[in-house]
Amino acid sequence: MQFTSEQRLDDGILEREFALGEIPGTLWTPKSPTPAPLILMAHNNGLPKGDSRLVARARQTAAYGYAVASIDAPGCGDRPRSTGDEQARADLRRAMQAGEPVDEIFESLVGPLVENAVPDWRNTLDALLSLPEIGGPVGYSGWTAVGIRLAVVEPRIEAAGFFAGGYVPRAQREEARQITIPLLLLLQWDDEGNPRQRALDLFDTFASKEKTLHANVGGHLGTPWFELEDGGRFFGRHLK
Repeated sequence: MQFTSEQRLDDGILEREFALGEIPGTLWTPKSPTPAPLILMAHNNGLPKGDSRLVARARQTAAYGYAVASIDAPGCGDRPRSTGDEQARADLRRAMQAGEPVDEIFESLVGPLVENAVPDWRNTLDALLSLPEIGGPVGYSGWTAVGIRLAVVEPRIEAAGFFAGGYVPRAQREEARQITIPLLLLLQWDDEGNPRQRALDLFDTFASKEKTLHANVGGHLGTPWFELEDGGRFFGRHLK
């Protein structure tokens, strides 16, 4: 892992860009000198690690005393995108706007993204846990599809917060039955891109004995800011 830039933010958070082979990432660490628990923060399909909403979440989470890391997974953000991925994204947007079925298009796009992203996240986790300022334990926050696979294959993740969950590949819906770590699922009741009933069904599928569902009215981008505070309390119960 090579750090390529750093800046100290007004609230004392240290923000550093890094490269791990072909993987670009950002690490935010709190001003506290003690080793901090780590939260992996994954954006939704295709968004860059520098997305303003993700950065705001990361900085606030770091202010709660966590180290927070985000990467551009293969085919996302600044990473190269294949012609097939771009066509699938265009087909998905067209079908959703037209009210047509999107399941098969979604599978062809997101299924491979999950398969390719999880090894990069695990390699990043290995590198991050070697840093003296990060002491574990580890949590996950963000994209549900990637989070399910990571929670299944990565025993170092001890708690996870998932967002939406309406459209999740079939493989991850089956894998959800294997998840037993504490979970917090955020659901926007009127999310135009994630069918409500599918998200509710997915919540039922998780095998976790401690799982919490927070539902708020509004569309996909309308998650209330106070949910970030509740997320901090959730991770505080399980990572600190």
